[in-house]
Amino acid sequence: MNPTEIFAHRGASGYAPENTIPAFELAHRQGADGIELDVQMTKDGEVVVLHDETIDRVSTGRGPVREYTLKELRQFSFHNGMETYAGGVKIPTLAEVLRLARPWEMQVNIELKTGIYWYPGLEKKTAEIVRNEGMEKQVLYSSFNHYSIREIQRLIPGAQTAYLFSDVALDMPGYARYYGVDGLHPSLSQMQMPGFLEEYKKSGLDLRVWTVNREEDLEMLFLAGVTAVITNVPDVAVKVRRESGRKK
Repeated sequence: MNPTEIFAHRGASGYAPENTIPAFELAHRQGADGIELDVQMTKDGEVVVLHDETIDRVSTGRGPVREYTLKELRQFSFHNGMETYAGGVKIPTLAEVLRLARPWEMQVNIELKTGIYWYPGLEKKTAEIVRNEGMEKQVLYSSFNHYSIREIQRLIPGAQTAYLFSDVALDMPGYARYYGVDGLHPSLSQMQMPGFLEEYKKSGLDLRVWTVNREEDLEMLFLAGVTAVITNVPDVAVKVRRESGRKK
């Protein structure tokens, strides 16, 4: 059995501003196997790495990202209230992050943020950027908008795909297999419901669980042998994985 992988959720976001170059660099230094990030689109059609549809929470600016050009967004600091980084952290483009991760040979989980605002053409632009950066073999795609995943499958036959979900649904493994999706990305709360972890594992689909930060939850999932955990604290996950390996 392959060891459970560790994906840094928006980078090492427990310690550095989420979805920024410093957070991804720190995730690499802390030993993460992959990074998870979110993509949105600017007014001028640039694919940027940002979780929320607005920039209010994480930056010194206000308003929807889609109402700004990339140049305008770069005028703000995206330090997410972490004063150590104030003034020095800019919003990255997807291409910049992929360029950073490529020599590290890390996996990159790109979450398409089309669940609230469906950016026209985001799937196509994202796929083109991944191809242009030579990252097809290192990237997997996920989304709460399962139509976006279907579009990725159409654009890139053979791409790694996964359904994100948090609500309780009947037969998620059957649903994913029916549509040819490779993985399930459930919330941690799903794994605490009787029988769900066993059902998802038996499916044979890749099982990556988010967002797992507590040591007891990390240990439970490492011992269960899920495909990956998605965490804000990759250094803690690395330590717990090492200790869990001794208990098997």
